[in-house]
Amino acid sequence: MSPIQAVVFDWAGTMIDFGCRAPVMALREVFSEAGIEISEAEARADMGKAKRDHVRALLAMPRVAKLWTERHGAASTEADVDRLHDAVEPRMRAAARDCAQLIPGAAELVAELRARGVKIGSTTGYTRPMMADILPLAAEQGYAPEVVVCAGETAAGRPSPLMMWKALVELGAWPARACVKVDDAVVGISEGLEVGAWTVGLSASGNGVGLSFDDLAQLPEAERVARVEASAQALRGAGAHYVVESVAELGPVLAEIAARIEHGERPAA
Repeated sequence: MSPIQAVVFDWAGTMIDFGCRAPVMALREVFSEAGIEISEAEARADMGKAKRDHVRALLAMPRVAKLWTERHGAASTEADVDRLHDAVEPRMRAAARDCAQLIPGAAELVAELRARGVKIGSTTGYTRPMMADILPLAAEQGYAPEVVVCAGETAAGRPSPLMMWKALVELGAWPARACVKVDDAVVGISEGLEVGAWTVGLSASGNGVGLSFDDLAQLPEAERVARVEASAQALRGAGAHYVVESVAELGPVLAEIAARIEHGERPAA
């Protein structure tokens, strides 16, 4: 049996939706309908946050804030945040449903962890309605975590540790130093560090590169390496204890973490 008590995974870009494409599509569409064209880079800048916080962060970007004032005659307000978020939610649900394919290796990894007695949890920047179609689709593909904590179900979302704490409480997993957070986004790494868990960043499958599995594979090798490495550097800069390209490469890292836990090591803050 593994000394790892629990592994808590993110969703988009980590276990489903290689390239974390669904939020980008939904956000760009909703902002466009409000008269503001946001770039893919802008849509990805605060990925991993609760979607309400994500919308708020987009509206606070200097270029977007300027365009909003020019288009609407006044700076954005919390009422605008609410309206945009409410418009994003159904678009996100549809986009997420279309991008709900498991990332290669995800189901196999979880089966192996469960065979070793490791509990499986998840946190996400998606709200519960956004997850409504994803959960059964993921289960059909072999992935159904014991606990799913969604945006809005704690007083604050990532990078705060509250969703991660809630997941560990519901799993009955402790101490946090015997648990692992796996995420493709910088705020997800921060979430795990705040809890005191081991953290593993995923550099190729998520928001840092932002390409589908096929599109990434078709890049010239030098460009692929450069883009994945830039993503990895951001995750390391956020404090990730380990970085691998996707969940398919996670097994050896978790084995090393298990060995370090057995030797009494604690994750560095």
